[in-house]
Amino acid sequence: MPIYEYRCQDCRKRNSFLILTSNAPVPSCKYCLSANLERIMSRFAAPKSEEARMEALADPSNFGDLDENDPQSMARFMKKMGKEMGEDLGDDMDEAMEGMDTDDMNMGIPATEDD
Repeated sequence: MPIYEYRCQDCRKRNSFLILTSNAPVPSCKYCLSANLERIMSRFAAPKSEEARMEALADPSNFGDLDENDPQSMARFMKKMGKEMGEDLGDDMDEAMEGMDTDDMNMGIPATEDD
C-alpha cells in the first residue's frame, strides 16, 4: 500500500499518509492542520541479493585503497565488508579496530625489514 510523504509549507514538518485511492483529496497537516502541503520524494531501499553483495565485495575497485600493512585501512575494509553483508560487528569490534596499531596487526611482533 502506498505511503506518501508531504511537507507542510506552513510549519515545515514532514507528514506521512497512507493513500488507498488515486482520487483521494490531499490531506491536511497532522501538526498544524494546514492544507498547504507539498508532496515530497520518499526515501526507499533497494535490497540486494546475497550474490550481488558477494560480487560487490569481490570487485577489484574496492581494493584500491586497501593496504594490508595498515591497521586503519584493514579496519575500514572490515567495516565495509560488515555493512555489505548486513552484519553489525558491534561497538566492541569498532573500538578494537579503531585502537589497532601496527604492532597489534603483527600480533605483537614488530615489523622487520623483510616484511
